[in-house]
Amino acid sequence: MRHFDVVIVGAGLSGIGAAYHLQQRCPTKTFTLLESRDAVGGTWDLYRYPGIRSDSDMHTLGYSFKPWLAEKAIADGPSILDYVNETADENDIRRHIQFNRQLDGAAWSSQDALWTLDVAATDDGATPEPLTCNFLLMCTGYYSYDEPHRPSFPGEESFEGPLFHPQDWPEDLDYRDKRVVVIGSGATAVTILPAMAEQTAHITMLQRSPTYVASAPAVDAVANGLRKFLPAMLAYRITRWKNILFQRWMYQRTRVAPDQVKRFLLRRVRKHLGPDYVEKHFTPSYNPWDQRLCLIPDADLFKAIQSGKASVVTDRIDHITKKGIQLESGEQLDADIIIAATGLNLKQLGGAQLQVDGEPVHFPDTFIYKGMMYSDVPNLVQTFGYINASWTLRADLTAEYTCRVLNRMDELGARRCTPRLRDEDRGMKTRPWIEDFSAGYMQRDMHRFPKQGEHEPWLNTQNYSSDKKMIRHAPLEDGALTFDTKRP
Repeated sequence: MRHFDVVIVGAGLSGIGAAYHLQQRCPTKTFTLLESRDAVGGTWDLYRYPGIRSDSDMHTLGYSFKPWLAEKAIADGPSILDYVNETADENDIRRHIQFNRQLDGAAWSSQDALWTLDVAATDDGATPEPLTCNFLLMCTGYYSYDEPHRPSFPGEESFEGPLFHPQDWPEDLDYRDKRVVVIGSGATAVTILPAMAEQTAHITMLQRSPTYVASAPAVDAVANGLRKFLPAMLAYRITRWKNILFQRWMYQRTRVAPDQVKRFLLRRVRKHLGPDYVEKHFTPSYNPWDQRLCLIPDADLFKAIQSGKASVVTDRIDHITKKGIQLESGEQLDADIIIAATGLNLKQLGGAQLQVDGEPVHFPDTFIYKGMMYSDVPNLVQTFGYINASWTLRADLTAEYTCRVLNRMDELGARRCTPRLRDEDRGMKTRPWIEDFSAGYMQRDMHRFPKQGEHEPWLNTQNYSSDKKMIRHAPLEDGALTFDTKRP
C-alpha cells in the first residue's frame, strides 16, 4: 500500500494549480494526483464542441503565478488546454500524475490519522493498489463528467438525425449545409451557434426563456499595451486587478441597482439586433446575475444572427418528430441535427463516498467552512471556484490556504485538522450552499450539498474580496478549526 502526505484528486485547471502551490510552499511533502481520464486539462480536455472557449477573461481565469501572454483574453478551449499543460510541464508536475485512476471512496481513521483511498482503474487495466494519505485535496470540479443533464423529449426516438448533448460530441459529425437546432440558451449554446453558423444551412437556438448576453472584446487592449512596456508578470498583475475590480463592481451593481444594469445590458444588445428581436428573445424575466450572465467575444452571436445564418426561437418543445421539433406554439423547426445543450448535473467531490471512523459522511448534514472544508471531516479540502467571477481566483486562494494548514500542522506536530462548530455556532440560521442564484443546474442538486451558516467562518461567500480576508489573512486558529496532536 503506497502512502503520500497529500493526494490531489483531479488534474484539471485546479489540480495542476494546487500541485504548483504545494511544491512551492510545502516542498518536503510527498504527493500524487489522481486523474480519472488519460490527459491533463479536465473540462478543457473533455469538451470538444465547435467554438469551445471560456466566458471568463484569462487574466483572471489564469493562475496567479503564470502570466497569460496570448493576445486574446477571451480564449478558446485548445489555448486554455495548452496553458494548463504548459504549466504542468514547466513545473515537472506530470510525473506526479496517475492517469486513469478514479477515487471511488475514502475512509478516514482517527486512530491512524490517515485516509485510505479506494481507487479504481478507468482504462480496464490492472486493479490499482490502495493508497493512504494524511491529507486529501479535492480538485474534481463540480459537475459529472459521465452524465450531463440530458432530459428526454417526447418522440425523440423517431428523429432521423443525430441528437446528443455537447458533452458527448461525436468526433465524426458532419454539419456542413445541415439544418441544426441547439436546445438551450446558456454559455454552451451561445458558443456553438456562431461557431457553426457559417458551415450550416441554418442554425437555430431554441430556448424556453431568454438569458442575459453581453459582448466584450476578445482582445484586452490594456493588457497587450502594458506588456509592451512592463515585465510580463507586472503587466499581468495590473490587468488581473483591473478585471477583478471591474467584475466585482459589475456584480455589486446587479445587486443594488438591477433595473439600471438590465437597461444597460439590453441597450447594448438592441444596437446589434433591434428592439423587437431583443424584446422577444433577449429580455429575461429575472435580474442580471440571478443566473450566470453569458459573455460573448466581439459580438459573435449577434453577428451570426445578423448574417441570416442563425436565429433564435423562444418557445417550448411539444415533441420531436422525424424531421425536427414540433413546438407548443404549433411551429415546426426542421432539423437534420439536434444538439441538447441542456446543462450539467452537479457532482459532489467527483462522486467519491467518504467515511469518517466508519460512519458515512452525509454532506447535507455538514456546514461548509470558508467555502472549502466540511464540519467534522478531518484533513480534507475541496476546491470550488466562483459562479460570479473566474474559477481560478478562488482555486488559488484554496491551494494557498491548504499549504498554510499543512505547514501549521507540522509546526504543531498535529495529526488531524478538523473544522468543528463552536458553542456560538450551534443553532445558527442555515442557508443554501449557493444562494441567490436561480440557475436550474444549481437548484436541481443544491439539496445534496453542505449548508452555509450566518457568519464567518461558516460561509461560502462568492466574494473574492471577502474571501481574501477570511482565507488569506485571517488567523488559522479561529476556535473553529481544531488541530489535534494526540491520538483519540
